Amino acid sequence: MNDLDLNSLLGAEDDEGRTRRARGRSRRKRKRRSRGRFIAPLLAFIVLAGIIGGGGYYGYMWINDTLTPDDFTGRGEGVVLVEIKDGQSATEVAQELERLGVVASARAFTNAIDNARKSGSLQPGQYRLRKKMAAAEAVSLLDPGNRVLDRTTIPEGWRLSDVIPKLAKDTGMPAKELLAAAKDADELGLPSYAKGRLEGFAFPATYEFQPNTTPAQLLAKMVGRFDETAEELDLVSGAKALRRTPYEIVTIASIVQAEAGRPEDMPKIARVIYNRLAHQPEMKLKMDSTVFYGLGEKGTAATFAQLQSKSKYNTYMYYGLPPGPISNPGDHALKAALHPAKGDWLFFVATDPKSNVTKFATTDAEFQKLLDEYRANGG
Repeated sequence: MNDLDLNSLLGAEDDEGRTRRARGRSRRKRKRRSRGRFIAPLLAFIVLAGIIGGGGYYGYMWINDTLTPDDFTGRGEGVVLVEIKDGQSATEVAQELERLGVVASARAFTNAIDNARKSGSLQPGQYRLRKKMAAAEAVSLLDPGNRVLDRTTIPEGWRLSDVIPKLAKDTGMPAKELLAAAKDADELGLPSYAKGRLEGFAFPATYEFQPNTTPAQLLAKMVGRFDETAEELDLVSGAKALRRTPYEIVTIASIVQAEAGRPEDMPKIARVIYNRLAHQPEMKLKMDSTVFYGLGEKGTAATFAQLQSKSKYNTYMYYGLPPGPISNPGDHALKAALHPAKGDWLFFVATDPKSNVTKFATTDAEFQKLLDEYRANGG
């Protein structure tokens, strides 16, 4: 082989080598470009996922804070007097509780009361709660049974002059304000036949009321109880059947209440009153209880001097019933006045003051024997 052929061969080989090397470099470039095209989106995805993940976490935390509002733990401390006004919604109550520092947030309370299904059970009144209470604890204390109420009990047969001081003592209301309210017939809702007088219509019972109750509201509540009882006993129709006015029935019941020692004696005492009224003008009512009321005094048997009183309540001096009730009768006395026992008794005597036993008589001679028994028992 000559030099020319050798050079040609070497040249050919060089060209082929250069071609192979060029192709290799091209393939390596394509691989690098392919790797670059794959890595770039991967990096972008990782960055995006990080952004979304971080945003999702903080978004979750924001939603969680919104759905899980601030709330205290435990039963709280101190005392807070909270008043729920008539017509207030659970949301309005919640805002007030937050303002007073009872709950950490209004939302915590509304969530708690919704969970307890008590949103519609909130009752007007005053309640004792505590500061920094768990919302669920606050909800439990706003039960109607936990309302702050004052209480007073008025016994049967008490005069209004006894009732007013008792109310003043039990409620803290000034006696002057109670007396002033007692004179306002329209404010008290007295029956039309009451002649504007509260005596006889301040029904004896136990009353519960909110601390911010006014004197007029309290007395009106007592009148309301009388109205309920009068309706139950059908007082107006019953009075008509007896040919008496409703006011006369209340007056008779007040005398029965004042004279009776035991409820079981009341129907008989009522019959004595009706029998004496039926015997006029031969016979006066002659009830010591009415005499004492007119004098503003108390006692069992009036003295000769007391019987000389010019008061219209002196039934030893004047015929018929006194001008009005002498006490505030209960339901037993009202029922006795409407349904007196059957009998012809004209007299009765509490023969044993200690046991309150009362005996009845038809004639004056029987009556005198009962008086002797009364004296023998220390009367």
